[in-house]
Amino acid sequence: MFTYVVQRLLLMFPTLLGITMLVFFVMAFSPGGIGGPLLDHAGNMKSEDAARVREYYNKRYGIDKPKIVQYGRWLNEISPIGFQVRDDGSTGSFGFKQPSFGESLQQHRPVADLIAEALPVTLLLNLVSIPLVYGTGIITGILAARRRGSVYDNVTGIAQLGTWSVPTIWAGVMLIGILANREYVKMFPTSGLHDADALMMPFLPHFTPNGWVRGWLLDTGWHLVLPVVCLSYGGSAFLMKLTRGSVLENLGADYVRTARAKGLDESVILYRHVFSNSLLALITVAANILPSLLSGSVIVESIFGVPGMGKLAWESVLFRDREVVLAVTLIGGIVGLLSQILRDILYAMADPRVRYD
Repeated sequence: MFTYVVQRLLLMFPTLLGITMLVFFVMAFSPGGIGGPLLDHAGNMKSEDAARVREYYNKRYGIDKPKIVQYGRWLNEISPIGFQVRDDGSTGSFGFKQPSFGESLQQHRPVADLIAEALPVTLLLNLVSIPLVYGTGIITGILAARRRGSVYDNVTGIAQLGTWSVPTIWAGVMLIGILANREYVKMFPTSGLHDADALMMPFLPHFTPNGWVRGWLLDTGWHLVLPVVCLSYGGSAFLMKLTRGSVLENLGADYVRTARAKGLDESVILYRHVFSNSLLALITVAANILPSLLSGSVIVESIFGVPGMGKLAWESVLFRDREVVLAVTLIGGIVGLLSQILRDILYAMADPRVRYD
């Protein structure tokens, strides 16, 4: 197992190289090239000012260099071993150096700082969404399989199929238009992660002589309700259908009839034997749910104005901000590849027949 994991970790490097190279050259060969929307603003300036802006971008980011050279410069920046790059864009000596994601073309801030601000928000969304996806999906799937053909099975099956068919972008717009609209319910905020006065709130909710104060923690949860719902319902519906089918398949196996003939309790058969043998299908899906939640956060965070990785990636793609797009792509690729390795490890833990030696 150890040798297999090491091999998979080493194979991550050429895979990530191919992913980032594909994204870079798609941006580079698109109309306008890298930083095109940013440089277009220079067209409204005087010719001298526009020339200085273009000269700055060319010198600082090497946009005028051949595309393969630009990609090589980015690889040099993120690598702990390479050429030192001075502030004017020139290269220095070769050796060990501090790796960096570079500086954003749009915001003129270090990309690492932008990611450090946005990543905790996306992680918070996913840490709330993942238990909901797995909890509701697995529990409703097991109950539907146990009560096959009942009213509960039919109702949950239709409901989950209907919710899975709803596009996330449409659901987000409808939730804002109804539950956050002052003309209708006005139960939740329309955007953001906090109210404007959130920094002045105490951490926990409590009563004061002036009335109820919800506090910073409750205010955050209140703003997260609609984004979490949009991020969770599709994965929960899919996991429910998969769990139901996998459990039903194992309920008809010979070992279940043998266990029942021995007089074992039905709950013991279901949860200790059937569900444990249904884990392989669930593990397969689990490896794809986390990357899909990260990619789904692009839509959800853009709709609800949540300042996370998804919103940062979307804005960077619009401006073809090379440094930010490549950094987000690299992080997403690492998460996706690590989830695949974790899936293979869980296979071996769940099924003794799986061996990688």
